[in-house]
Amino acid sequence: MPDEGTISWREVLVETESRLVGSGHDRATAVREARWIVEEASGSTSAAELDLLATMRGMARHDAMVERRLGGEPLQYVLGRWPFRTLDLMVDRRVLIPRPETEVVAGLVLDEVDRLAGGRDPVVEPVLVADLGTGSGAIGLSVAVERVGTRVWCTDVSSDALAVARANCAGLGSPAQRVTVAEGLWFDALPVDLRGRFEVIVSNPPYVAPDEDLPAEVLDWEPGGALFSDDRGMADLRVLVSGARDWLAPGGALVLEMAPDQTGLIAELAQSAGYVEVSVRRDLTDHNRALVARR
Repeated sequence: MPDEGTISWREVLVETESRLVGSGHDRATAVREARWIVEEASGSTSAAELDLLATMRGMARHDAMVERRLGGEPLQYVLGRWPFRTLDLMVDRRVLIPRPETEVVAGLVLDEVDRLAGGRDPVVEPVLVADLGTGSGAIGLSVAVERVGTRVWCTDVSSDALAVARANCAGLGSPAQRVTVAEGLWFDALPVDLRGRFEVIVSNPPYVAPDEDLPAEVLDWEPGGALFSDDRGMADLRVLVSGARDWLAPGGALVLEMAPDQTGLIAELAQSAGYVEVSVRRDLTDHNRALVARR
């Protein structure tokens, strides 16, 4: 590690790119990741700040992050945070890494909130939303921030995940007052007096089959309990479809993320369970990704 005041952050950036390329990263990925790591270590927010001299403390943090990344740890965990829609979420190995396809799912929830909120006083009659298996809180907290006329329950069976969700909730400011974080398996986390009153129930549940081959960066680092589900990855999806109708208000909607090859079967299950206006929605890569089913 260089002595303090002997190297600029811009020079550190070039060296970091070289180390990442040397470890097998393609050039474009190395350039992008090196920039994120150097910005996190230096606290820089503009290109001009990269000309400042690196500090000993900043270099110690930089070197630790680079070693973690070279060891295969996902960049999001190395940085300790990751953007999701309007949020900058804290993330670590206790929760799944927020992904673009889940941003689309959050957008579907917002569409349902808007449909249900029409003509109502949001203060007197907020739309009640449950984000089951919330993980980092990505979906539920986005709803609370982006729609003031909501009351959101964020639940998870993992106390470790809920610790992350609570930390992210604490950083929201006033929207946090409209969020409740609760521990429990699926509907067990919800109070019985709210049965039949939720207007949107959303989940990004475990939907990977136990025998599915995943990249090492996912399999070795992300929490298996949030990834894998029995019955070809559909066991938890089936629980959610069968249980949500009792918790939804008339006209309310169930929104579920799943794998593209699961959407047809789960849509059929929802129709058989009595949901109406069942539709499959696509993600940003034009793959079937989510189910929207109304009571």
